[in-house]
Amino acid sequence: MTKKDITIKLASGLEARPVAMLVQIASQFDSTIHIETLDKKVNAKSIMGMMSLGLDAGEKVTVVADGNDEENAVTSIEEYLNGAK
Repeated sequence: MTKKDITIKLASGLEARPVAMLVQIASQFDSTIHIETLDKKVNAKSIMGMMSLGLDAGEKVTVVADGNDEENAVTSIEEYLNGAK
């Protein structure tokens, strides 16, 4: 299991389009991937779950991945949330 705390650096936060991109990125991996906030834990491959978080730029989340490609999954999500993709 790989865990990483990440601060969202996307200017618009996680609105509809950025959430859709994040779900697409997460769905490329075989690992189970969850995004955790202070009070919620959702499947990063679920667009409805991700939308329910309503995350803004500057908020911190924890990405948790478990599986054979977990490190690559966390790295890709981190790059996206940092605005690299």
